[in-house]
Amino acid sequence: MSRFSNVIGDAVIHVRFAGRSFDLTMAQLDLGAGSSDNQIKQAVAQHLDVQFARLADYTVDRHSNGNLTLRPQAVFG
Repeated sequence: MSRFSNVIGDAVIHVRFAGRSFDLTMAQLDLGAGSSDNQIKQAVAQHLDVQFARLADYTVDRHSNGNLTLRPQAVFG
């Protein structure tokens, strides 16, 4: 049983972390469409075997096709 309701098997989380980019599926992380930003960050941190604090300031971009991007906050100026 999924930790979060409405598991989406095809949705992808594109992750940018530590100078790398890679894709994980929502199903891989046992996440659903209703997962909060913090739930997503926690699941990715667990997958990467890093502390949640390393991703706490990251931004979750939600795309209309159901995919997500987890990335560092952009700095402008």
